[in-house]
Amino acid sequence: MEKTDKRYQAYIDILREELIPAMGCTEPIAVAYAAAAARNTLGELPDKVLVEASGSMIKNVKSVIVPNTDNMKGLEAAAAAGIVAGKQEKKLEVIADVTPEQTKAIRAYLDQTDIKVRHVENGVTFDIILTVWKGEHSAQVRIAVFHTNIVHVEKDGEVLVDIPVHGDNEETLTDRSLLDMEHIWDFANTVDVEDVRSILEPQIRCNMAIAEEGLRGNYGANIGSVLLDMEGNDVRVRAKAYAAAGSDARMNGCEQPVVINSGSGNQGITTSVPVIVYARELGVSDEKLLRALTLSNLTTIHEKTPIGRLSAYCGAISAGAGAGAGIAYLCGGDYDAVIHTVVNALAVVSGVICDGAKASCAAKIATAVEAGLLGYNMYIRGNQFRAGDGIVAKGVENSLKNVGRLGKQGMKETNNEIIAIMVGC
Repeated sequence: MEKTDKRYQAYIDILREELIPAMGCTEPIAVAYAAAAARNTLGELPDKVLVEASGSMIKNVKSVIVPNTDNMKGLEAAAAAGIVAGKQEKKLEVIADVTPEQTKAIRAYLDQTDIKVRHVENGVTFDIILTVWKGEHSAQVRIAVFHTNIVHVEKDGEVLVDIPVHGDNEETLTDRSLLDMEHIWDFANTVDVEDVRSILEPQIRCNMAIAEEGLRGNYGANIGSVLLDMEGNDVRVRAKAYAAAGSDARMNGCEQPVVINSGSGNQGITTSVPVIVYARELGVSDEKLLRALTLSNLTTIHEKTPIGRLSAYCGAISAGAGAGAGIAYLCGGDYDAVIHTVVNALAVVSGVICDGAKASCAAKIATAVEAGLLGYNMYIRGNQFRAGDGIVAKGVENSLKNVGRLGKQGMKETNNEIIAIMVGC
């Protein structure tokens, strides 16, 4: 792909928009970010807080530990952390720099302050409206569509920011319709790696660091350690185990950053860590690893775009297929190997539900990576799923379109039922 092609810069911009650092699960961190912004707008510590959130937000925050809160969970804890200790300018690392004294202050604030949560549906899957009061004064911040997208700010009834929201349309981001597998493959093979190095190297550094911490420590259900103990230590098992261990740590309070993909740290881990594990096993060059990660990340973003940021469809499934694409490339696979890997993987595991962020995400990640590896190994042995096999269609783009339709439209009622179950628990 020539640098003059409009897709060339667009693909770099898409990677830069999606591969950003976050500390903790991104949904509670988005609540903390909104809370920090609301407190800054108010100008003082509020004595009353209302968190209004869409059902998918409530689902994804309910069961995951908020970092630097002494293992507290939920929207109330996320809001308290952002108000007491949040640094708005750090966005998805808003509560990365919290002192032990501030951690105690967060718990005390939560115990002493009127913080209420309300379920709202405004036609937007990702929606947070955080309102704070201090005496007669008030402030409100709304984040909609994606994690750092502040669309409304007001103070004492005066509107300071008001950006129209049109459903789940991500109008402020680079046009994702420019993505397709043929051009992603071309870009990954021809991009000047210096144009993507500064985006991808933090992903290598951060995501492998939290994977290694997940294996060292005692986090969640320790899926990574279970896999190594159960299946051995070959590269296929390590690819699954390291990715699962990164999620183990991230879902269960580890205070290390992750470089995310499509708004999710788990997706960032899943699309990158297995590729890095294989690259190190194969001893490939630094350049080849960067090209493989370019391919895996853009494939994941392309798969996720029609599904949306939050869904009943587990995002790790897309990322596992993306990782499979990157591994196929590292193993010498051509374009046909890559696209068949992706389709085969999605044919196996599409439909795995997202029931919020929590310890079991690690096991789903291991399953998604295994599907990516199976998809590639099927192809190199002359086997594949074909058009008409369930949701598989003729051509990779048509198959991806079907997966997007399943995740966004077909699983709407499933998402509602999952939320109803979780809220009732």
